[in-house]
Amino acid sequence: MSDEENGGGDQAEEELEPAEALEELLEEIRDGLRLDVRVEVEEQEGLLIGRLEGEDLGLFIGRRGQTIDAVQHLAQRIVFPEGPSSVRVVIDADGYRERRAATLCADAEEAAEEAVQSGGPVELEPMPASERRIVHEYLRERGGVETHSEGDEPERRLVVSPLGG
Repeated sequence: MSDEENGGGDQAEEELEPAEALEELLEEIRDGLRLDVRVEVEEQEGLLIGRLEGEDLGLFIGRRGQTIDAVQHLAQRIVFPEGPSSVRVVIDADGYRERRAATLCADAEEAAEEAVQSGGPVELEPMPASERRIVHEYLRERGGVETHSEGDEPERRLVVSPLGG
C-alpha cells in the first residue's frame, strides 16, 4: 500500500522541524524571486531567525520593509501551523533588521527630546507592531518619557509624551 493510499501523502512535510520548514520556505521564495543569495536559519532562545545574505535584496525587503514583514508574518504561520507559538520567527536580509532598528531608535530619541522640550506629546509615523515594540523598549530604557500607541492598523502609530505630561 502506498503512502497516499495509507492517508499519509504529505507526511514528510508534516514532520519537518520548525527550522527545516523555515529554511525550505525561504529557499522556495529565493528560487521564486530568482535571487542569488544564501539562506541561513539560526535557532535562539524563543527565536527562529531566517537570514538571506547576498546582493540585490531590495525586492525581498520591499518599500519600507513591507515585503520582508509580510514574509515574516507568513513564515510564522507556515512554520507553526497549529497556532500561536512561544517561538517568534524573525526574517532578515543583509542586516536590514539591525539597520532599521538603529533608524527607529534615532527617530525615537529625536521624538523624546522634542517631547521633553515642548512638554507635549509627539506622534511618530505609522509603523508595524514589531517596529513599535522596538521603539517602546528603547524609550522605556532611555527614561524621561512614556509611550503608547494610537489608531488602527495599518495606521497605528506610537505617541511619545514627557513623564507626567
